[in-house]
Amino acid sequence: MSRVVESDATVLIEGESGTGKELVARAIHYNGDRRDKPFMALFCGSLPDSLLESELFGHKKGAFTGAVADKRGLFEAAHGGTFFLDEVGDLSPQLQTKLLRVLQEGEIKRVGENEIRKVDVRIISATNRDLYAMVKEGTFREDLYYRLNTISIRMPPLRQRKSDIPLLAHHFLDKFAVKKKAGIKGIDKDAQEALMNYSWPGNVRELENTIERAVVMARGEFITVDDLRLPSTAGGVEKVEAGMSLKEVEKRLVARTLQEQEGNVSETARILGVSRRWLHYKIKEWNL
Repeated sequence: MSRVVESDATVLIEGESGTGKELVARAIHYNGDRRDKPFMALFCGSLPDSLLESELFGHKKGAFTGAVADKRGLFEAAHGGTFFLDEVGDLSPQLQTKLLRVLQEGEIKRVGENEIRKVDVRIISATNRDLYAMVKEGTFREDLYYRLNTISIRMPPLRQRKSDIPLLAHHFLDKFAVKKKAGIKGIDKDAQEALMNYSWPGNVRELENTIERAVVMARGEFITVDDLRLPSTAGGVEKVEAGMSLKEVEKRLVARTLQEQEGNVSETARILGVSRRWLHYKIKEWNL
């Protein structure tokens, strides 16, 4: 990791949703030479294409309806620092081309103007999709793929690194106990065993949300199994079976969380760490 931190090369972080890809990106930035410069992050699936272009590259006053003033984009805001593009595989072909220009030339143009502006940013991107397969399918630019993938980091799902669960759980416990001013001293033995036995289809993000909820719900000094409110994995919707595809795991997690939140899309999106737009799309696609 030290060589990744010391380098200024692009980094592509691959892994399932919730595995902590942004945490890795932040660690690379804040331990590198750009640590005193901005760290900007954007979830590429969070906005319609037209708004996403403006968010990334900025726009000129009058460029489109609602553009009442000049606006600099996130690439300009990140000048000298690091820009983290989460779910880069969601970018449209048009925005893929514009991103390639940033990587090749270090240049951008705001929407609605012809002036070329220089930017100096280190780009770290992440995806839960198989970008190489998308290249072969013709849905992701091959030249952009190799530009983004100078250094590749694969994040294994939490179920494959069980030894990290106690450390992460206590880290989140300390974080939320302080934030919520809760007098909780730890996690009892049965609760720790439950954490280790659960499959965590939502990975680190699901573990963090589980601990936050437990801190709120706890009535004693130690978090119990009841405080965790983990669903049963004995035939439950989130059980991960051998050979199950990532899409099926994702579908089961969304369905279970949506059911727990009694159909509240906003709260479900918050817990899963996804955009409402993405969630609405998946609900329609999977007929949930």
